[in-house]
Amino acid sequence: MSSKKKDNVVMNDDIKFPEVRCNLDGGESLGIVPIEEARAKADELGLDLVLIAPQAKPPVVKIMDYGKYKYQEEKKLKEQRKKQTKIDVKEIKLSVKIAQNDIDYKVKHAREFLEKGKHVKFRVFLKGREMAHPEAAKEILERVWPMVEDIADMEKPPVFEGRYYNMLVVPKKEKAKK
Repeated sequence: MSSKKKDNVVMNDDIKFPEVRCNLDGGESLGIVPIEEARAKADELGLDLVLIAPQAKPPVVKIMDYGKYKYQEEKKLKEQRKKQTKIDVKEIKLSVKIAQNDIDYKVKHAREFLEKGKHVKFRVFLKGREMAHPEAAKEILERVWPMVEDIADMEKPPVFEGRYYNMLVVPKKEKAKK
C-alpha cells in the first residue's frame, strides 16, 4: 500500500521506527516485531498500518482499514450533533414610550415563541435623555413579566446593560417536556 497521510496521522511507509508493538484491528496482538514485518502483514491483509502511540517504548501500531475507521468516527460525530439541542433565543424590542396595546401585541408573539420552546429576550432601548431615567425601562419589563409568567420562568431578571434593559425568559419546565 502507498504511504497516505490524513489528518496528521502517521501511516504505512511514514512510520520510521525500527521495531514496533503491532496489534490487529480485532484486538489480537502480534507482539514486538520489526517494522518491515508489520508492513508486510498489513499489505497481506490489504489494510493500513497506523501509528497509535508514538511515545510508547516500543511505539504501538495497529493494522486497520483506516478509511472505514475514519467513516465510523465521522458517523459518531454526526449522531452526537443530532442529539444536541440548539437553544433558539428570540428578541423582542420595546421602548420606554411604548403604548399598552403595542406591549400586548409584542407579548402575544413572545407567548407564541415560548409555547414553541424558544427562549425570549425582552430588550428596552434607551435613547438620548431616556438614559437619565433607566428605571422607566425597568418598569416596562416589570409590566411585561406578569403577562408571561404563567408559561415562562425568568432566567435573567431585568438588568441594565449599556443602553439596554434586558430580561431573559424561558419556557416552564413542565411545558418543555410535553
